[in-house]
Amino acid sequence: MRVDLHTHSRVSDGTDRPADVVAAAARAGLDVVALTDHDTTRGWAEAEAAAVRHGVALVRGAELSCRADHASVHLLAYLHDPDDAALLAEGERIRRSRVERAREMVDRIAADHPLTWDDVLAQTQPGTTVGRPHIADALVAVGLVTDRGAAFASMLATGSPYYVPYYATALLPAVRMVRAAGGVPVLAHPGAAARGRVISDDTIRAAAHAGLAGLEVDHRDHTPAQRERLSALAVELGLLVTGASDYHGAGKPNRLGEHTTSPEVLAAVVAQGRLPLVGP
Repeated sequence: MRVDLHTHSRVSDGTDRPADVVAAAARAGLDVVALTDHDTTRGWAEAEAAAVRHGVALVRGAELSCRADHASVHLLAYLHDPDDAALLAEGERIRRSRVERAREMVDRIAADHPLTWDDVLAQTQPGTTVGRPHIADALVAVGLVTDRGAAFASMLATGSPYYVPYYATALLPAVRMVRAAGGVPVLAHPGAAARGRVISDDTIRAAAHAGLAGLEVDHRDHTPAQRERLSALAVELGLLVTGASDYHGAGKPNRLGEHTTSPEVLAAVVAQGRLPLVGP
């Protein structure tokens, strides 16, 4: 059984429709795929129908924007109640902050370069949570950079004069919120130094005491040393170890199934979650 527990559609910052993510998973030989768009479950219904059609089991999830150790942290939430009031309100607050932040960044860029908000909206679909990837795509479309990577390395980088932070939930309350909604919280790529500060051992221990279920260890942004460190922490704290592609379609080089999760860990995730798998 091949299981990929981290993908994105164009509902957030991927480039494929939710149904197309599932279809691509089937073509890649996956048996199970999780749809984990940023701070939203809006792609679930379309992905559910595609899972039945293509014979791929779907894990319904989301990737929540959090903060810890003065850095951005992402928390994967699996199989939670999509109608949980607290989680819905927090997701809406984050999405609203993302849009406000994106507009301010575009205004700053527009003061120096020919870029408009309409250029950014042209890179989205109805219901998309607008973020830096869409600004990057707009910068490519108007010819200011060559690709997304160049945009994030320059104009959209954290140290850029155009950069604007956005609201994100503190990690420990987010873990508790996911658990209260019947979900299974797993830290996404916690040792990815290139994305910012590595999440400390002490923070991971505190998150485990708050209800964290697992660590995404096998990820292309982790060095062998980080995988070894995180695997040891998982053993120490009794956490699940997952692996995933973090697929974004054409938005990133990540390929479906390049890292996977064991069937035993998948079974543990399903056992802890409120929702069942969808599909075969």
